[in-house]
Amino acid sequence: MLLVAVGGGELAAQPAAATTDYHQRVLANGLTVLSAPDQDTATVTVQVWYRVGSKDDPQGRSGFAHLFEHMMFKASRNLPDGMLDQLTEDVGGTNNAQTWNDFTDYYAVVPANHLERILFAEADRMASLVIDEATFNAERNVVKEEYRERILADPYGALFGLYMSQESFRGHPYGRPSIGSIVDLDAATLDEVRRFHATFYRPDNAVLVIAGRFDPAQLDALVDRYFAPIARPARPIPANDAPVPVRTAASVSTYYAPNLPFPATVLSYPAPGYGDPDRPALSVLNAILSAGGSSRLYNHLVYEQKLANSASASLQTMRLGGWFALVAVMTGGHTVAEGEAALAVEVQRLRDEPVTPAELDEAKNELIASILRNQETAVDRAFQLGYSTMMTDDPAYGDGETARLSAVTAADVQRVARKYLVDSQRVTLRYLDESSRAGQAATPPPGRAVITLSDLDATAPVVTLAPPASRLPLPPAGPVVAVPTPDVVSRTLDNGLRIVVAPSSRVPLASAWMVFDAGSSFDPADKAGLAMLVAELVTTSTTDKPAPVLAAQTEQLGAVVGAETNSDFAYVYANAPVGVFEQSLDLMTQMIRSPALGADDLALSRSQAIDGVQWARTDPGMVTHLVLKRLLYGTGRYGASTDGTAQSLARIGRDDVVAFYRAHWRPATATLIFVGDIEPDRAFALAQRNFGDWHDTQAVAAPPAVDPQPGPRVVVVDQPGAGQAAVMAGVPAVKYNDDSYYPLLVTSAILGGGTGARLNKAIRIERGLSYGAWASLASGSAGGSLSAYAQTRNDAAAEVSTLMLGEFARLAESPVPQAEIDARTEPLIGGFARSLETADGLGGTLAAMVFYGRPLSELADYAPKIRAVTPAQIQEAARRFFGQDRIDLVFYGDAKAFIEPLKARYPKLTLIPADKLDLDGKVAP
Repeated sequence: MLLVAVGGGELAAQPAAATTDYHQRVLANGLTVLSAPDQDTATVTVQVWYRVGSKDDPQGRSGFAHLFEHMMFKASRNLPDGMLDQLTEDVGGTNNAQTWNDFTDYYAVVPANHLERILFAEADRMASLVIDEATFNAERNVVKEEYRERILADPYGALFGLYMSQESFRGHPYGRPSIGSIVDLDAATLDEVRRFHATFYRPDNAVLVIAGRFDPAQLDALVDRYFAPIARPARPIPANDAPVPVRTAASVSTYYAPNLPFPATVLSYPAPGYGDPDRPALSVLNAILSAGGSSRLYNHLVYEQKLANSASASLQTMRLGGWFALVAVMTGGHTVAEGEAALAVEVQRLRDEPVTPAELDEAKNELIASILRNQETAVDRAFQLGYSTMMTDDPAYGDGETARLSAVTAADVQRVARKYLVDSQRVTLRYLDESSRAGQAATPPPGRAVITLSDLDATAPVVTLAPPASRLPLPPAGPVVAVPTPDVVSRTLDNGLRIVVAPSSRVPLASAWMVFDAGSSFDPADKAGLAMLVAELVTTSTTDKPAPVLAAQTEQLGAVVGAETNSDFAYVYANAPVGVFEQSLDLMTQMIRSPALGADDLALSRSQAIDGVQWARTDPGMVTHLVLKRLLYGTGRYGASTDGTAQSLARIGRDDVVAFYRAHWRPATATLIFVGDIEPDRAFALAQRNFGDWHDTQAVAAPPAVDPQPGPRVVVVDQPGAGQAAVMAGVPAVKYNDDSYYPLLVTSAILGGGTGARLNKAIRIERGLSYGAWASLASGSAGGSLSAYAQTRNDAAAEVSTLMLGEFARLAESPVPQAEIDARTEPLIGGFARSLETADGLGGTLAAMVFYGRPLSELADYAPKIRAVTPAQIQEAARRFFGQDRIDLVFYGDAKAFIEPLKARYPKLTLIPADKLDLDGKVAP
């Protein structure tokens, strides 16, 4: 146990993070293999990490490594296009990849009996990826939509996704954003992509990581069978380890963006690489500045001065260097100049004065506890092994992080502040709305490329999909491994409070969740957002602990305490290392039973909430979601936003908050849940000690009625200059306890539940119109909604809506083949099982189950109920809910690009300018 001092001179026992038990070997072809067995899970993760990232993009081809990441999910010599998803998603697993500056990692999680199949697939795409013109063009279009979604549609996307790296890494490959540019994507050729694969995707440039349930000897044999035959090319890998240039002068750059809700400013300083001995001290400095409600930036810029609605710091470290940035998003008409001055004061204070012992201990406790939270699953531990290897060449580097953080002193923090946070090397970025443009905007500096097209392997082979008869046979799946179900016990205290305990000893962390019948459905019609504000205020301060004190005491324990609200219920949660869990639970108890609900705290929370909803009005997905809620449920229950509107929030006073708390935050409506490393007897004793004397005699209020408003209606929210359009289609749906819930859940999964689902195939895979198209079912205690969603370029919005409606209709018209049902139900089952492996996932699942009155046995019954859904039930559900006279359509974007075809099809559509959208009432007839 690691002892770290906390406030008042006490010592809190913090369990040191466990070391990862792994085996390392290197094959003759140079492939590094890391394996970490875990017999407590029924799954296994296979990850391949390649030492190639965006810094290796050739000159004139920014975004190349990321584009190639997309190509890796297509066909290989023995696996046709789509087979990788069939081997993962369709058996209950998942797969994805990430392109970083220094590397690209690919990962799959599958039931353990499918391990051999994934090893076969990973070896096949390493050795013989099929790269053809059709695939190349399709994925390039998908990446363009990803660019529009992440960079152009998000008002702050260009700041955080482009400009910060470009300005912070002038003259270095790190300055070239991994997403690239549309110009460079258009310039790329098929031959260049093939050469890129031949140059970097080779065994001696890769690390294979396997973690989870497997037999080590059998694993070694399988790795040898599939990976050892892959040849190591004789051609050397191009070197790309140029140091980050030293900044020689400060600079200021101003950028503009359309429809920006609030101005922002960034102060960026140079930082060392990830493996540098100074990096842990900078991590502690970062936590002191911006981790939690007691951090310096939040306290001074948000809580006290009220200059910003958010203020944070970020340490980004790569292999060769990094940056340390302070960010302020302004509020209340305050200027970026005020934000820069306030941020500079905090930097100067760090250089001039040692941090306090309490701040130092709090930061270290928070960081050490976060390490524990990142070790809950085999996937987490595999990621640590791979990341450590990529960044430091030492798989065990991550295991030493607790010791490195513990050794940081106040003198270390001041030393690195003086060494790196130097005004003469500061880059200042100002990010303003286009309407405030007073002169020429800055031109992003071009990142320097070390790799050129001539460095790529000129002898790249052309690989084609082998004819079926010539393909290597796919290995069979092994015997099914039973999925463990958490043991759950329940007891009711004498005062009626129900206690539910689900013990697990994966990591030394424990969590408590308290669920109340206090959702936003109880908000008065003109005061939407009240339930959300009450939940936030409950965790802000208590009658004897002002907000900064309560935040500091919580964070000194390394605990995470918070609250969430949805339409039906609210909950408070606390997660902490086991050695300090009782103290964390005591703080959570004080919040629940004795909240201050003070006027000053309300004023700040309300102001932040108003900023939040104004920010949300520039988010395409959020706007379409909020409009659809109003269409489906009108001004009644489920129709309003949980977060409220600027107008409804402004109407909420302290009397409203106190009355709502007294009516809904009571033991008669509550359930207390414990999960993690805690025995049931101890949990029951803590519940009795903290809540056994909490009594309640007031009658419980009945929730308001639900009034669904079936369509069809079409609403277009016009946002001139929007970088992308959003399209959403939806219908009212069933409540959680309805007999049709499981059939409709499976129907939703077939429609849009994963990469291989119908919407994504039609919109992304076949036509390249979106980065992804999805569907989801949201069911509550009295009703629900089923919606489909995609973002696309503005001129394709009408086409995407047609494709959506076509898929809705096809489900109603034709029975779904059993094989397709199986392929979509297994992701539901697998995702559910994986969610139970983490404290947050298990706690959240139990919270919903107990609130909606589901038996605890449903943890084990979920999979059989999903698998029992028949084709007839799916078609019946589709016919019941997906009639063309019921579906509402919502569009958000630059309407001039798509309004004419929509008017021809829907002459009664409602067109609303974005600045005139009223979410307090009905949005359409």
